[in-house]
Amino acid sequence: MKITTVSQMREMDRTAVEKYAIPELVLMENAGVAAFCVIQEKIGVAGKRCLVFCGSGNNGGDGFVVARKIRSAGGDVMVILLGNREKIRGISETNLNMLVKLEIEIREVRSADEIRSCVAHCHLMVDAILGTGLSKDVRGHYREVIDLMNRSGKPVLSLDIPSGVNGDTGQVMGISVKADWTVTFGLPKLGNLLHPGCENGGELFVTHISFPTVMTRSDDLKFSINLPPTLPQRAVAGHKGDFGDVLFIAGAAGYYGAPYFAAMSFLKAGGGYARLAAPEAITPVIAGNGSEIVFVPLKQTDAGSLSMENRKALLALSRITDMTVIGPGLSLDPETLQLVRQLIQEIDRPVLIDGDGITAISEDADLLTTRKAPTILTPHMGEMARITQMTLSEINKDRVGILRKTASGLNATIVLKGARSMIGTPDGRMFVNMTGNSGMATAGSGDVLAGAVAAMFSLGLRIPNAVEKGVFIHGLAGDLAAETMGEDGITARDIMMHLPAAVKADRMGLPDRFKNRVMGAQVVATG
Repeated sequence: MKITTVSQMREMDRTAVEKYAIPELVLMENAGVAAFCVIQEKIGVAGKRCLVFCGSGNNGGDGFVVARKIRSAGGDVMVILLGNREKIRGISETNLNMLVKLEIEIREVRSADEIRSCVAHCHLMVDAILGTGLSKDVRGHYREVIDLMNRSGKPVLSLDIPSGVNGDTGQVMGISVKADWTVTFGLPKLGNLLHPGCENGGELFVTHISFPTVMTRSDDLKFSINLPPTLPQRAVAGHKGDFGDVLFIAGAAGYYGAPYFAAMSFLKAGGGYARLAAPEAITPVIAGNGSEIVFVPLKQTDAGSLSMENRKALLALSRITDMTVIGPGLSLDPETLQLVRQLIQEIDRPVLIDGDGITAISEDADLLTTRKAPTILTPHMGEMARITQMTLSEINKDRVGILRKTASGLNATIVLKGARSMIGTPDGRMFVNMTGNSGMATAGSGDVLAGAVAAMFSLGLRIPNAVEKGVFIHGLAGDLAAETMGEDGITARDIMMHLPAAVKADRMGLPDRFKNRVMGAQVVATG
């Protein structure tokens, strides 16, 4: 499913009206009807007291439609108007006038105290206050009312996005409504899906409000929910070489877990042949856990990390393998970091750079632009800050824009790891991943991801589809682990051990309990 920015959705609205002759009034009616359908499905309205909180913009107009539908279905409804009634214009005013004719009570308020009793005695609240266009912090009586709604304990349905959430970034602008359900219009906005705002949206629904599929599936929309293509079928008579031969350059003294998890996760996710090039002193320790891995013991520095002396041998190995994964647990030894920089420039096969490998290139990330073969980067937020030479605060304000710019500028596919990991591609596309959970925020989880991505490439997907699938499978493995043991205490090993089940579930069709979340939003059928 495609995702839009706020400005893209405004343009889609204009296109629907001007090119396809769909009246604005119809679009607003369809939005309100879809929201009402969700209310009916979730709690019903007949005989119930409902409050519809409206602003003076089009989001409030959507709320007016919902109020009218509640009345017609036998509900007792009151409209709480927070905006200036004199500023209501166009189709919103048209729908407001309908409420006046129907004698639906409309109360203009400037303080939360005016409606405390109403809130205490209602069964449902509808949030149609601010919509997606918010660009500054919520203040004054808007803030007071939203705080009252959140403290009430009453169910809330938000229209388009919870009021107070930025539609492009997901940032909470001072305060936001905490909804049980959100019905978004046209397509999901970035703010519906990104943390922290998505935490306040509850269950997400979408209605296409009569947009034709040529609009909702347009190639001009570069943002999507991560729903990667199907894996090719395994060759029945295949041997290990048919399922990938990947070189892992990883490990240093004291860093045993990262190289092990990266190489072993490649095998657990379906890869055929994992070569782990690591300092000679640590290979016996790792081999005790991962005897299925093929080890390439290498010369080491006095500090126990990979020596520059290994350059020619590693280049030779890279030429007989399908992909190189470089970085997990390599340490920050200056000689090793210099080795990494040289190898990345000289290896002529796909390279996945993770962990300390990202640190190695961060001072001169432009060296990636000279590579002819595909490059994959898997930074967490701190590593992204080093790559871009920006602060965490700056990145958090525009994660999507910075990810797109960096992926394009470095000609690399980048996985920005975190809650709702995002994938940016060199051609400007971006994917928001819906699998995964907070239990995966644990040491070694990123190393498991590196192995999973390499496996998806080895199983026949091209980059960046292999990256999309690897991120998806990694998150699904974490979700399966959480089902078994809860999110507290999940380790990288737990995620890794659930990779086979995740790949199996992906091949056979996801269980129903995962389908809605993976899709990102449920499409509302209004009949």
